[in-house]
Amino acid sequence: MDKLDKIFEMQLVLNEKIGVDTTNLDETDKIRWILNYGRALQQEISELIDSVPWKWWAKYQKFDEQNARVEVVDLLHFLISIAQVLGMSADDIYEIYCKKNVINHQRQKSGYTEKNKDDSRKI
Repeated sequence: MDKLDKIFEMQLVLNEKIGVDTTNLDETDKIRWILNYGRALQQEISELIDSVPWKWWAKYQKFDEQNARVEVVDLLHFLISIAQVLGMSADDIYEIYCKKNVINHQRQKSGYTEKNKDDSRKI
């Protein structure tokens, strides 16, 4: 089992322990949990931002790199949960990431001067 597969397994166990079965959701529950996890992601992003001295007017702030690293992992917890709500596996994430990465490179090569909303639909 590779590391990403293990992370997916661990997240499934954690979600079940919390009382969320992401494997058997109807559309209404999928929407609810995507919104719940999306809100949690927003909060974790805020906590990540608070780990760096973003207030240019405040001199007291310090960079808390250790906490920033923990917040990145918290983000991963919720991203994996959303993927599981959508029925995605570690293999799905890898496959789609690779395809999207190719598109992103093509966008950069072309100068990404206009949005092609259909290029990601091919994934």
